[in-house]
Amino acid sequence: MLRFAGFELDSERAELRAPDGGTIRLRPKALEILRLLAGNAGRVLSKQQLMEAAWPNVHVGEDSLFQCIREIRTALGDDKRQVVRVISGRGYLFQAEVTGVPVPAAPEIAPVSQPSPAVSDTKAVTETTGEPAKRVLDFSRRRVAFAAVAGFAILCTAVAVWMLSPGLIFARGPTSIAVMPIADANNDSHVAQMAADVSGRLTDGLAKIENIRVLALETGAPKADFVVKGELQKSEQAWTIRTRMTDTATGEVTWTASYSVNPADTDLQMQQSRLAAGVGHALALRINELLNADARSAAKSKVVIEQATAHINQTSPERFQAAQAMLEKALAEDPGNVEVQVALAALLMRGVQMVWLSPAQREPAETKAEALLQQTLRAKPNYIPAHEAYCRFLNATNQFSASLVACARALSLDPWNGIALYHVGLAQIQTGRFEDALATFKQADRFDTPQVSRWTWLIGAGWANMLMGRAEDAVPWLQKSIAITAASGRTHMLLAAAYQQLGKTDEARAAMEKGRELRPGSTVQNVPTPKKNSSPVYLEAAERIMQLMAAAGLPAS
Repeated sequence: MLRFAGFELDSERAELRAPDGGTIRLRPKALEILRLLAGNAGRVLSKQQLMEAAWPNVHVGEDSLFQCIREIRTALGDDKRQVVRVISGRGYLFQAEVTGVPVPAAPEIAPVSQPSPAVSDTKAVTETTGEPAKRVLDFSRRRVAFAAVAGFAILCTAVAVWMLSPGLIFARGPTSIAVMPIADANNDSHVAQMAADVSGRLTDGLAKIENIRVLALETGAPKADFVVKGELQKSEQAWTIRTRMTDTATGEVTWTASYSVNPADTDLQMQQSRLAAGVGHALALRINELLNADARSAAKSKVVIEQATAHINQTSPERFQAAQAMLEKALAEDPGNVEVQVALAALLMRGVQMVWLSPAQREPAETKAEALLQQTLRAKPNYIPAHEAYCRFLNATNQFSASLVACARALSLDPWNGIALYHVGLAQIQTGRFEDALATFKQADRFDTPQVSRWTWLIGAGWANMLMGRAEDAVPWLQKSIAITAASGRTHMLLAAAYQQLGKTDEARAAMEKGRELRPGSTVQNVPTPKKNSSPVYLEAAERIMQLMAAAGLPAS
């Protein structure tokens, strides 16, 4: 029995008991990790030690360990990571006073037993069968000779295959990234602790990316393909993190980024989350770009995409048509260019959503956008922009279940992707899972990346609260969204509904007037989202919001 911070860990019954005596449910592996950490309180256990002890003779990714650590922290209420601490580059430390009988550390792995010498085998055969040793030796020689010939043949075949297609055999493993502890630029203990916490969050996030391998080391990592280093600086106005990634084979710096957070705006946990996400999101995109690089068309596609984007910065049907013509011409000249395929698909969907396409043009545009994205994903199944665009496309066409899958795929390659999180939240709303949606939008706000889209998850959080009838909670989210992007009429209309529910009729009418000014022609008939595939729970809640909007001044038709 181990006791710490009021908890009891009963190894014999395999259960964790809370200070009030209640049993806390933990998965067996999480319970085993907790037993190891608590039994070695005050001692740093490496990830490798914990994984070898909890999963002996089984190969698992570090994410399995991270999930157990998260489960343990939740069970202990260790939101600030003060009990189970990350010691950057070394492992985990259980920092709580533990009483009881300690358990041993990670068990030592027994050495692989060596076979007895061949002469002993011969003697054993002779003793048990009565056959002369010579016949056994002759048979062994023939077997060895045959194996040698077969092995030589296999080697020749492998060499031939490798010469014809080097990637078909002896394929290298996933790209490895070594994350060095973030340095303290101020030489201050408070900054050093903050740097360690941000290092842990960054490493944990990168470890979720499924097609790379993450190494967290204190010193150089010669076996890693890339090394990430950084430093954290504290000033009166902001925390600032600066990071860079170096190719270990060439010494070339392949990526740099900096990110700042104002400590006055958020609490400490949010600051750590945003610092890690700010550089983590950019790093995930850069890694994905390197793994999916196409030098042949990258420069050319970049120019045409930038030109097309410039044409739609000021939203109008004419600029949309000019951008579409540019991208279609570029794709005709280079049909396999995935960057242009994704850009054109995204543009077509924007044209549908902004009603720049006629009803007759809408369906062909959706069909073409989906075909382009599926073609891209067949060519590059791990390409983040394609998964993100497909996630958005499926939401826009009310394919919510498929959208959740596509968005999850994008997040498996970039766990800080706020756009994907926003669309997960939208799909959860349409399927009637309002609490889940609110939690997802809040997660996107904790990451706050990319910042250009932050107004979207703020309106999402406000919308989710309104659907649950929580107008008072909705108002601050909607106000923050408007403060960032004031040109969205839908946000003003939702704010009008919230004020109307709270009995603030003057504020409600003013907000509705602004919304109608930004979205002329809006009525009770055309403001709601399409009903196809939407949950009855959502439709009922959305109807209540429309009634509030009508009361605030939205015309019926």
